Amino acid sequence: MDAIPTPRFDPLSAVRSTAADGFDLLLTGTVFQDIIFTGLPHAPQPGTEIWSDGMGSCPGGVANQAIAASRLGLRTVLAAAFGDDGYGDYNWKILDAQEHVDLSLSRRVPGWHSPVTVSLSVEKDRSMVTHGHPAPVSSTELIGCPPTALAAVAELGEELEPWALDAHKSGVRLFGDVGWDPTGAWSPSRLDNLQYFHAFMPNQHEAMNFTGRDDPWSALYSLADRVPVAVVTLGAQGSMAVDSQTGEEEWVPSLPVRAYDPTGAGDCFGAAFIVGCLAGWPLGDRLRFANLCAALAVQEVGGSLAAPGWGDIADWWQRANARKERQGSQWLRRYSFLEEIMRDVPPEAQRRATATIAHLSDA
Repeated sequence: MDAIPTPRFDPLSAVRSTAADGFDLLLTGTVFQDIIFTGLPHAPQPGTEIWSDGMGSCPGGVANQAIAASRLGLRTVLAAAFGDDGYGDYNWKILDAQEHVDLSLSRRVPGWHSPVTVSLSVEKDRSMVTHGHPAPVSSTELIGCPPTALAAVAELGEELEPWALDAHKSGVRLFGDVGWDPTGAWSPSRLDNLQYFHAFMPNQHEAMNFTGRDDPWSALYSLADRVPVAVVTLGAQGSMAVDSQTGEEEWVPSLPVRAYDPTGAGDCFGAAFIVGCLAGWPLGDRLRFANLCAALAVQEVGGSLAAPGWGDIADWWQRANARKERQGSQWLRRYSFLEEIMRDVPPEAQRRATATIAHLSDA
């Protein structure tokens, strides 16, 4: 298992300077042990066994976004509970030693076992089976007084957690996250809490369910009335956003890639969009960069394993420019804002991971 090079390549650090003891991004949530099966010919049927083309084991849940952000150079701190079992040991080691995510706000909990998710990738989508118990310690208990940070991701719930309110009051830009509502209620009252957020980034189904609109564009405009930066992701159709602070509106199509496993692609999109926001990029470039990172992720075994680093982005840039049919194409012109950065990416810049528990056990 290769360690991340130190210091990491961070081409945007100069444009998001903060206190020396601060962070770029604060994250909190549940860390799952993800076991990902990819390339399945079809969903398993009762009483049968099928074989997958690939498998990966890695930290999942909030760890997906923490790793994606760290690989893009953000100084990332994670507040999460970790079990005292083998999965907890593994996930802590990967996040701390390999991915350089700061765990000073995280805690090992004796007697609590790590939540586990099995992700099955079939026909460009994924289904999941999860087992776990609620963490015995809350995010607010873990965080206490929020540390100095430029941005944080918080869940848009019926009530905003105390740590998030404190972070907002101290000037931290909050980026809204939301999970699927299994109750089907999609309470619109939750949208009232967008007053505390800088940006909200749901997918099209979440956006339409929350707003009661029957198309993504109407949902986007409804959200844009409530939050400075509204983003709606459209899967294979790309992403769109409205930045009410700058007056920008953009729709950016996805890159034409062959999707292998979508697990964790949304987390990569979110981390990359935050990178663009902290760098002060125009809205279109923020969406293009986020689409690119998501596209690079879906072509590999998913979850945090697939999150690209600057080395992967440089590899893509070189491959794209080496193809004669792409030279001078609209696709490359759209990504010209990366050209200066790509010139300085060192060969040892961080790339996605390959290690899994299975690999370690075979070593």
